[in-house]
Amino acid sequence: MNLTNAIINYRRYLKRRNYSHHTLKTYLNKLRQFVLWVDVPLEHVDYDKINAYIDYLMAKRLKPETINCHLKSIRRFYSYLRNEQHLALNNPVKRGCKLRNSQPLPKHLKDQEVLRFFDVIKNCRDRAMFMLMLRCGLRVEEVANLSLAAIDWRRSRLYVFNGKGQKDRVVYISHDTYKALADYVKQRLSLRVRKVFLVQKGTHKGKPLSVRGIQKRMEYYAKKAGLPVSCHQLRHTMATQLLNADADLVSIQDLLGHSRIKTTQRYCRVSNLKVQRDYFKAMEEVMKRTAVNNNFT
Repeated sequence: MNLTNAIINYRRYLKRRNYSHHTLKTYLNKLRQFVLWVDVPLEHVDYDKINAYIDYLMAKRLKPETINCHLKSIRRFYSYLRNEQHLALNNPVKRGCKLRNSQPLPKHLKDQEVLRFFDVIKNCRDRAMFMLMLRCGLRVEEVANLSLAAIDWRRSRLYVFNGKGQKDRVVYISHDTYKALADYVKQRLSLRVRKVFLVQKGTHKGKPLSVRGIQKRMEYYAKKAGLPVSCHQLRHTMATQLLNADADLVSIQDLLGHSRIKTTQRYCRVSNLKVQRDYFKAMEEVMKRTAVNNNFT
């Protein structure tokens, strides 16, 4: 098997399957890391070799979810070779290889932390980007891929095309986000580039801002505000705030683009304010029906 040709054809296959640029890059990078590490032809890789690779990744102190991402990339490549290229290969990445992930609760910002974070952002573009995450629940890749044509100004909504899992969805734009986005678009550098968010200085000025470029801006403002904030945390914050404001769980699922309600339900566990409010509201009714006499005299 010609490995170089196999990887080139695999890349073409992923592109035909309409995987996002970010996903495609992740799969191929992790596959290349494995190819550089392994000391036998891919046809001879077995379960023991995969376990040795897991040990190697663990020695590098990678998190379980990161290691599982490596394994997923390798497993998909072998599935492609077997199912699409019809090579008589056994997939060495068994389902039991996956590391157990504790899945910590999603973290969200408190109201005062939200204000503190946005107080340090004076750049129109950056303010609009992070408002889309906080108010519309957009992922960082979705912000980077947002085009001018996807914004429906009249109906205060925007269309997310090819989101995670190649799903399309509609999200709504709050009044403050609408203003932030409109302020940026008015003074945007180029009308010819269809992507909304562009590089503002340097040799790449006027070109679309990358996912990594957005993450770097987040890191800059997080440090400036003295808060451990990430792009995904703003998305978690939106979900928690909506839940605390009594939004329906199914509606939140739809806005976030979750495939399973179980994923959205994880946000319920962090919404202590709603739990507290629901408890006391319901308990008032319970106490009316079953009033316990605590007067012992």
